This record gives sequence, C-alpha cells and structure tokens, in this order.
Amino acid sequence: MGKVTGFLEYERTAPAKEDAKERLKHYNEFVLDLGAEQIGKEAARCMDCGVPFCQSGCPLGNVIPEFNDAVYDGDWQLASTILLSTNNFPEFTGRICPAPCESACVLGINKSPVSIEEIEKHIIEIAFDKGFIKAEQPLIRTGKRVAVIGSGPAGMAAAAQLNKAGHEVVVYERDDTPGGLLNYGIPDFKLQKDVVRRRIALMEKEGVVFK
Repeated sequence: MGKVTGFLEYERTAPAKEDAKERLKHYNEFVLDLGAEQIGKEAARCMDCGVPFCQSGCPLGNVIPEFNDAVYDGDWQLASTILLSTNNFPEFTGRICPAPCESACVLGINKSPVSIEEIEKHIIEIAFDKGFIKAEQPLIRTGKRVAVIGSGPAGMAAAAQLNKAGHEVVVYERDDTPGGLLNYGIPDFKLQKDVVRRRIALMEKEGVVFK
C-alpha cells in the first residue's frame, strides 16, 4: 500500500456542504469536493488488509485497495483503469450508492471507515476532466443485434457490456429521455442530470443506439 501507517496518521474527513442559503437558489448537488490532496489522505487511510472485506462488501466487486493505492500515488489514470474494470458507471455509484463497502471496511471496527464512495467519485470525475475517458468502439463487430428494453441503470449497464462484446445494441425507452430511474427517480441534488447525459452521450459515441 502507498502509506501503511496512513490509518494511524489521518482521520476521516467528511466533505463540506454548501451553505443552506445558497442551496435555496438551485436544485443541484450541494456536497462540495474534498479536493485531490484530501482525497489522497483518505486513500492513505486504506489498510494493508490480509482479506479486504470492502471488496466482498461491494456488490460490483470493486478492487478497492488497488485504486486507493493508485490515488495515494497520484496516478489517476491507473486508478480510473482499475475502477472501470469492475464498474461501468462510477460517476453514478460514487454519488448514490449506499456504500456497503464502507460498512465492510476493516478500519471501521474501531475508527471511521475509509471514504471509499467519495474516492470513487473523485477518480471518475478527475478522469473525465483530464480526458482519460474516451469513447472506445469494439475492434470487431459480431454482426449480432441485441435489443435492451429500458434505459435505466440496469439497461444501460447491459447495453455497455453487450456493446463491448461487439454486438450492435439498441436500447428502447418509453420516456422522452433515456436514463430511467437515474433521470426520473433521483433528484438533482443527489445526481445532476448532466452527469447522466454525459454518460449517455459517451455510450452513443461508442455505438449504442437509444430509441
């Protein structure tokens, strides 16, 4: 790990929230970023666990200690590569996931757990900002076509995986805008809709068709 004594040296820092008077002026997200330096300290709190229960606590099986190590080293491209190897949409889970990984964190036995969800959100947002996230069409198309009914998070994830496998994917959505629950069930102060639109636009560039 990047700093094996980090959990002894640093305490968990919760992100600040925008002043309530300012929140009244909009419906957008109001949790402020911790910043790269503080996120590095949070990543340093990750212990060199013999058995990283955070991974089994995560429904996606995210390789959490490894991307924490990359964050501590400041290697955001490697961190994003590790994160995206198991998670299609970290920008969603980094905002709305209930974070069972943190409940499973070994450090949480006698201290506050590592802020895994916050680290995850920072990794993907920095990856977008630095241009690491680019549309990648599959090298070979299989010639098979697949219809996905519903463009919620499950439908989008299925479409993304099928497209990576080389199939031509069409996602059908009954509402005016794709996104399903992400668009119509989660308020903007938890998940701004430009984040959803950004991912859908990327998937379209990769060859997924939304109808």
